[in-house]
Amino acid sequence: MTTQTRSDYSLGVILLVAAAVTYSSAGIFTKGVVAGAWAVIFWRGVFAAGFTTLWTVQQGTFKHNFFEMKKSGWAVGVIGALGTAAFIPAFKLTSVANVALIYAVAPLIAAALAWIFIGERMTTKTVIGTIAAFLGVLVIVSGSVGAVNLQGDLLALVMTTAMATIMVIYRKYPHTPGAGPSVIQSMFLIPPALLLGTPFSTSPVEIGVLAAFGLLFAIASVTLAEGSKRVPSGQAALIGALETPLAPLLAFLILSEAPSVTTFVGGLIVLVAVLFSMNQKRD
Repeated sequence: MTTQTRSDYSLGVILLVAAAVTYSSAGIFTKGVVAGAWAVIFWRGVFAAGFTTLWTVQQGTFKHNFFEMKKSGWAVGVIGALGTAAFIPAFKLTSVANVALIYAVAPLIAAALAWIFIGERMTTKTVIGTIAAFLGVLVIVSGSVGAVNLQGDLLALVMTTAMATIMVIYRKYPHTPGAGPSVIQSMFLIPPALLLGTPFSTSPVEIGVLAAFGLLFAIASVTLAEGSKRVPSGQAALIGALETPLAPLLAFLILSEAPSVTTFVGGLIVLVAVLFSMNQKRD
């Protein structure tokens, strides 16, 4: 592995970790406001699209991001919109811990999709890490049996599948821009948000909170896209699983949403699995 390639891989890991940490705050923003799910989707989308577009203009990449997306960019936009439409309501219908733990199965989905569609072979450590992460999820679920909102959990699974698919698309088509598809994703959701929600009844204070949410989402979308281009799909999803222990911790510290002992134990297993999978040599 050349120094440049190793450096590129390391940068990818850093970007994916940054995205995971940022995404772990989603539950705090969503459950920390009174506004309904579609109002959250609307305002987060408006501000995320605005911030991201300004960023491309400042970077001089507007043309590349919006006029050179090709089919893969549009696919990311559509799939991302579906994932977001499931992601936000999931937090309203179930706990932050449950949404986060369900997202931890993304490595299984991403690795399977990458193997089926792009023939990407999983390393032994990635396989072991994926299995360990899944076992961690089972531990957390074991403490929530009978108390989990099924609809919210199913929506979280839809979101997880969408995110895993996006990771594989970026791995297959690394020249797909990150910012443009992210903006398209947000814009796709504005019409249904206006039809199904009442965003303009949201208080100014909560709009300000959702503006911050939009900024963080814009940052996370770009770092996820750029990181996924540099790291194998299965491992990229495993790094994303760092969100699993972080999200419940933030929910406990800020929202006083206390996770169970099994959530702590399962989250620790997932964290160890991620660190284990990251500690591997690249050919």
